[in-house]
Amino acid sequence: MTGEAKVYTQQKDLVDRVLEALAERKMTKAELALKINVSRSMVSQYLNRKYASNPEELEESLAGWLDEVGNGNEGAAAGAAGKAFRKLECFESRDYASVIGVCQLCQQEATLGIVTGGSGYGKTFSLRKYAQFPRVAYIECNEAMNQKDLIRRIEEAAGLPKAYGTIAERMERVADFFRTASGYLLVIDEADKLITKYTQKKIELLRAIADMAKGYVGLVMAGEPALEGLLKQYDPRFANRMEFGCRLGGLTEQEVRDYFEGCDVDGAAMEELVLRACNRQTGCFRLLDRTVNNMARILREQHGSTVTMKVVKEASRMMLL
Repeated sequence: MTGEAKVYTQQKDLVDRVLEALAERKMTKAELALKINVSRSMVSQYLNRKYASNPEELEESLAGWLDEVGNGNEGAAAGAAGKAFRKLECFESRDYASVIGVCQLCQQEATLGIVTGGSGYGKTFSLRKYAQFPRVAYIECNEAMNQKDLIRRIEEAAGLPKAYGTIAERMERVADFFRTASGYLLVIDEADKLITKYTQKKIELLRAIADMAKGYVGLVMAGEPALEGLLKQYDPRFANRMEFGCRLGGLTEQEVRDYFEGCDVDGAAMEELVLRACNRQTGCFRLLDRTVNNMARILREQHGSTVTMKVVKEASRMMLL
């Protein structure tokens, strides 16, 4: 049989195009979900072709994102010219997934949860990412805050107008808002800074709001590992009501290697980066992140793409290790 061979072209559907764009940008599904303001589970189910609901709205959001990033064409062009080192905008580690999971459960179930982890483990980063979702009021605390500061921060985070009156009146106003606009999650970061042996009034304020809006608002308390013990010591009633929680454990060696998947990192440099991320004495996600920021800047300036020990050392020179 003679004649020209037929060439068949398979048209890529939306799922294929989104997955391709994610791969080119080294983005996770969770990061994409945050960008288009939908839940991570919706994006994951759709991209796994297991989405059972009407996908019309979701597909419109995904198509809009593809248009915004140029359908991945510029990523393909960059790949053809040589893959440059670039930092991930969001890495979905087990700790990140745990924090997001606790927040989702507390928001869906309108209940209480606690997140604890050492400084630099990525706790605040994860909570701020989740706070980009609708109906999430996030505040970060400090030791200098008093009750008025705390209630004002909550009012601002919830989008309430400037209020006056006693603390009790403003607490009732906030609780009434959460009862009316049900489905909110209140995230209190650095909550351990609110509790001292001299005063527990700020924690009592939070417990009172949670009690008054019980069944309508979720609450996540986050802080250093000491937070759990402080709650049990100074407000055991509040501590006993925490239904969900997670303790951050830090990055594993495999997660660090996954973080740099697709990047050109030589063996010695990878070992040093693993040490910086996983060493329980001095290492943490924050140290790795700062190192990667400097590495990316150096490689851009040098028009390089390979991470070597020389690059890692240069990246460290202006860092307090």
